[in-house]
Amino acid sequence: MNIAIVVSEFNEEVTSRMLAIAKEKADFMKLKISHISMVPGAYDMPIIVDSLLNKKDIDAVVTLGAIIKGQTKHDEVISHAVAKALTDLSLKYQKPVSLGISGPGMQERHAYARIRPVAERAVEAVVKISDELKRIQK
Repeated sequence: MNIAIVVSEFNEEVTSRMLAIAKEKADFMKLKISHISMVPGAYDMPIIVDSLLNKKDIDAVVTLGAIIKGQTKHDEVISHAVAKALTDLSLKYQKPVSLGISGPGMQERHAYARIRPVAERAVEAVVKISDELKRIQK
């Protein structure tokens, strides 16, 4: 299975660790990472995910990011917009897109605590969804 990973540079101390763990998990699961894209923030992911899903050699996309709560509800706006856009792209292309983006409403310490579980689940999810799609489409 060929996957791509799209990583938010915002909160890079968290997301760079998420990427390292996602790479380890993909290697353990014998997945080929065909492409890694770095984007400024989670909000910037959908256009890159769209281009990646359009490629025939990409079977799924893993997204990685951390949306940490600030003094406003900006984190909620970003989270909801990105989740909706990524869901729409997955449906459009009939390819898995995982939501490996922690938040909204979390503080920085929560983001650090969620690095490993979020990154690992994001990789596992695209495989499980892909397997289920293949089973249903037979």
